[in-house]
Amino acid sequence: MNTKHGRLLRAVTVSVVAALALAACGGSDGDKSSSSAGGAADVKAALKKGGTITVWAWEPTLTKVVKDFEAEHKNVTVKLVNAGTGNDQYTALQNAIKAGKGVPDVAQIEYYALPQFSLAKSVADVSSYGASGLDKTFTPGPWASVQQSGGIYGLPMDSGPMALFYNKTVFDKYKVAVPKTWDEYVDAARKIHAADPKAYIANDAGDAGFTTSLIWQAGGQPFKVDGDKVKIDLADAGSKRFADTWQKLLDEKLLAPTPSWSDGWYKGLAEGNIATLTIGAWMPANLESGVKAGAGKWRVAPMPQWEAGANATSENGGSSLAIPTASKNKALAYAFMDYATAGQGAQTRVDAGAFPATTKQISDPAFVDKKSAYFGGQEINKVLAASADDVVKGWSYLPFQVYANSIFNDTVGKAYVSKTKLADGLADWQKKSASYGDQQGFKVN
Repeated sequence: MNTKHGRLLRAVTVSVVAALALAACGGSDGDKSSSSAGGAADVKAALKKGGTITVWAWEPTLTKVVKDFEAEHKNVTVKLVNAGTGNDQYTALQNAIKAGKGVPDVAQIEYYALPQFSLAKSVADVSSYGASGLDKTFTPGPWASVQQSGGIYGLPMDSGPMALFYNKTVFDKYKVAVPKTWDEYVDAARKIHAADPKAYIANDAGDAGFTTSLIWQAGGQPFKVDGDKVKIDLADAGSKRFADTWQKLLDEKLLAPTPSWSDGWYKGLAEGNIATLTIGAWMPANLESGVKAGAGKWRVAPMPQWEAGANATSENGGSSLAIPTASKNKALAYAFMDYATAGQGAQTRVDAGAFPATTKQISDPAFVDKKSAYFGGQEINKVLAASADDVVKGWSYLPFQVYANSIFNDTVGKAYVSKTKLADGLADWQKKSASYGDQQGFKVN
């Protein structure tokens, strides 16, 4: 489950991501150690033989999954290691690959970062192990996110279809209708802030993941990749649509300049000074644990639309499990990965609060019809599951997205703290990202 990647990205250093992208272009010594693909028979044989595998992941629900897997396969030991969250883990993983030692057999990798590893062949194509037969197992967004150039480089562990989380007490207090379009959202922002100058419809201090998610929903496709050829167009119709609308909120100072996941953010959510979150479906557990004062006040509605009557959504966050190419026991690693994502482990994780990437769990009446006491008894999974079905197709990330996101606040972020326009910030982001891609050997634009 990915909940804080935006905050973590801002903390990553350029040197770290540079190392990742360089590896993406040039490969590594570790890539050569074990690149042969196995098959389904190898997976069965590996389970029968048994052995030990190491899994690097920060996702807490995997602890129970590991225990259950070991109980089912007595001769298998799974060492679950938290090697850091997000970029901290990616850095450690890349260092291990380059060193040729200490490489785990399975690693948690977020969707936005997976292309950087798959392009370098630092993670294995698992199609032949059985993944090629799982195309109906996962919802479309996460399933598309683990595929690159005809290969399958991971299995979806969770997903983040977006929805509008809103504080009903605030909307009721100021008699503001829950917005169904982004134009209505801007109007609602004006009404809420006019009624209480301390209250904002949302916070936004500049977040690459949020920005790309809204461009995605608007139909933008600013990043296109064909081998080493990369096209970046952050002035396409979807990007422009986002920039034009969000610029109104910035110009009229209708967004709380509060970084997400900060103490001020939690306080604002609890006190009603931040009235909405347009965010991934993994959010409910975070509200329940981090904003206890909001119990009974919050609700979930479909994501506002760029066109009235539309049903377009996008993804925000989410992680896969992948097998590093240097793993010495890929067949056994795949057996665990399959169990954790497509097998019984998927239900175990959903029962622990994860939002499923599997069609079986996301369509299960026990999941969809479940009422949430925190959300006033609302069946919130109905809204979230519907969002998963409406994710706009065709989105892709850059093969050096980790680096690109790390410079977001130095480019687009200026629009949040100065008179720089969002469109100009996006243009600067494009220019600097393209320059970096060229330096790493890609042919950009």
